[in-house]
Amino acid sequence: MPSVTGLPDVRRPDAATVLVSPWLVPAARFQQPAADAVLDAWEHQPRPDAMLALATLLSTDGSHVLNYAQWTDDDAHREWVRTRRPAAIDPIDEAIPGIRRPGPTRYRHYRSHVPQDPAAPRPAFVTTPVFATTGPDAQRALADTVVDLLDRARVPGLLGAHFHVTPDGGRVLNFGEWTDASAWQSFRTGETSERLRAAIADLPGVTVAPAVPVGHPAAGGPARPAANGPAVPPAACYRPYRTLVNVPPPRAR
Repeated sequence: MPSVTGLPDVRRPDAATVLVSPWLVPAARFQQPAADAVLDAWEHQPRPDAMLALATLLSTDGSHVLNYAQWTDDDAHREWVRTRRPAAIDPIDEAIPGIRRPGPTRYRHYRSHVPQDPAAPRPAFVTTPVFATTGPDAQRALADTVVDLLDRARVPGLLGAHFHVTPDGGRVLNFGEWTDASAWQSFRTGETSERLRAAIADLPGVTVAPAVPVGHPAAGGPARPAANGPAVPPAACYRPYRTLVNVPPPRAR
C-alpha cells in the first residue's frame, strides 16, 4: 500500500509492539528528505507481514524526524534488524550524511482517551510528553489518572491521548493528537492542564523525562522550571508527514 498523509491507527489491536525512534538531522532542511528516504526505502523492499505501519513526523523545531512503527511482535522486528536493516539504512546515510539515531524505544499501547466525535478532523499536530516511571504500577497509575481526568473534562482541539508503556516499567509516552498547534498552546495555559500537572505531581514514582535526547531540545517553548529541580523540557511537538500502512488495521479507527 502506498504511503499516505496523516497518521496510522494508534489503537489497532494487532500492534503488540510500537517502536518510537528519533532521527536527529544536521539541519532542518534535511527533515523532509530523511523522512522521504526511510519511507521510500520501505516502499521498494519486501515487507514482512509483521510490519504493520510506519509513520514519520517532523519536529516543529527542525531538529529531528520521529518514526512511529507498529509491528505484531518484537521477535519479527529484531529478525528484520538482523537480516535487512543495513541494506535499507546504508543508502539513506550515503544520500543524507550526518543523521544520528539514538535508537528506538519499545512500547506497547496501554489505553487512550478519545472524545466521541465521529466528525473529528485528522490530527494536524502531535505532542509526545514522556515520563520516567519506577515500574508497571506507576505506569498504570499515570495513564489511568490522566485518561480519567480527560474523560471528565472537555479539551477543545484534543483528538486523542494515547498512552504507551515500555515493557520494563520505566517509561510512558503520551501520543497526543490535536487539531492544530493553537489548540495545544491553549491547553498548555488552561485550567485542565493545571489540574493534570497537579495530579501527576502527586503520583509516586513518576517524573517528567526528555522526549528527545539531551542536547536536542524539543519544540513547544522554553523549558519550564520544575518545582523542586532543574528545568523540565516541554513535550516534543510534531507535524504529521507521511505514513506507510503495510497491513490494514482489522477494524476502522
